[in-house]
Amino acid sequence: MKSKILFWLGAELTHFCLAYALQKQFNADYYAVIDITKKPKGFFQKQELVKFDKIWYFFDHVKKQNKKPDYNYLSNFEKKYGINLWKLAVNERIFYRFYNFHKFTSEQICSILEQECKLYEKILDDVKPNFLITKDASRHHHQLFIKLCEARGVKNIVLSRTTLGYKVILSKESHIFDNIDDFKSIKSKGRSFKELQEYLQSFSFLKSATKTFEKSKNMQTISGAKHYLFSDNHENLEQYYYFGRTKSNVIKYQITSSINSKVRKNFLDKHSVYNPDYNVPFAYFPLHVDMERPLLIGAPFFTNQIEVIRHIVKSLPVGIRLYVKESPAGKTREWRKVSDYKEILNIPNVTLIHPSVPAKDLFENCSVVFSIAGTSGFESAFYKKPSIVFSDVGYLALPSVRRVKTIENLPEIIGKSLETQVKSDDLDKFLQFMDRNTIDFDWFGFEVEQQNAFYHGGILIDVDIPISRMKEFLKKHNEILNNLAVHHIKKINSYKK
Repeated sequence: MKSKILFWLGAELTHFCLAYALQKQFNADYYAVIDITKKPKGFFQKQELVKFDKIWYFFDHVKKQNKKPDYNYLSNFEKKYGINLWKLAVNERIFYRFYNFHKFTSEQICSILEQECKLYEKILDDVKPNFLITKDASRHHHQLFIKLCEARGVKNIVLSRTTLGYKVILSKESHIFDNIDDFKSIKSKGRSFKELQEYLQSFSFLKSATKTFEKSKNMQTISGAKHYLFSDNHENLEQYYYFGRTKSNVIKYQITSSINSKVRKNFLDKHSVYNPDYNVPFAYFPLHVDMERPLLIGAPFFTNQIEVIRHIVKSLPVGIRLYVKESPAGKTREWRKVSDYKEILNIPNVTLIHPSVPAKDLFENCSVVFSIAGTSGFESAFYKKPSIVFSDVGYLALPSVRRVKTIENLPEIIGKSLETQVKSDDLDKFLQFMDRNTIDFDWFGFEVEQQNAFYHGGILIDVDIPISRMKEFLKKHNEILNNLAVHHIKKINSYKK
């Protein structure tokens, strides 16, 4: 009997391209849930590159409603599948904290959740898929679908990035290796910390595609702005992503954001430390960029980073200071509010470090590293430093990494970590494990090429996608996509066993 494969597709077109390559190599019934805006929908309706047996367009089924939500249904859904809906909803960037165009009421949120849950149950009832193939989720409704598939016995194959650039993994859960216990049976090659650091430095998230992106950025921005200003987007305003996003509101927001970014950066430049004192004992906590997946989905109960800083300070032994460094990537989100920086500066025993300070220097001189859900806990091991994390991360198998689940236990965890000696053999073994269980795929570069080909350099996603241009794109990346498809087939076969 043929397998039934269900794809989750969105504006990021990697998985559509993958479906094209996979269908040529693997005989199965193919289905898709498509989460896109109005204009690219036309491409999926017309294209015959991938022959899906059936397609569901997400926003055809999730709309504005005036009736009250069915709370009994939602309650029974939670009990039946063991899924906490409010944990997902409160951390949805559109619903709360980060969206500047519309304030969602609890009733509106529950109405949206009800429609999503009913749609997903209907899809799974109709298809009864064997596999869900998807990228890692960054939004609540995508993560909800992944969790529901898991609860219904569907084998999830999630593509996600690793802590090493250009390496990705396929697993049941985003960023978490399926067979992590195999790490213990690997023998070390005896590499020194210097050799391991050189290995780490051989990976970079920026490749040639980045240069292409930078060269075309200004031209693409102007092109995208013109397209947006003179296009008709009124139908998208019915999608809850776009509630309140009239063109006038978007223009005002962009102007305000530009001003805020400069004001915040000026404050950060004046009040953060460029030359930290490395002669005093200190712990290191690099801030995450807000409104991103690692916090909102990866660490749903630790999204308030200022509160996490307070918890760390309360738990540190006397004599150890906390150095908190702003992320250089903070500029992508217009930095933090000045009030946030002031609050951090007012916390006793905390030093705010400027984003320009090399992370390497901080790793080399600190006593322990804290990371809520990022890669810093992994990188610290290369510099012989233990780490403490607040979520399930892919490198948690390293003996030098400890996970905080109950905040009251943080002082004890810090005490044990400060006594921990990082061993090069452990890191060597883990890197070998990663080599054996990852795929070489420059996902970042692939996304940049998509943005340049279809989305005005990533400036605008509500655009028409020409089928001819997609054919050219698929032909250009044929080898990469075929390789990615081969690895998915291997994963499907391993799950069948």
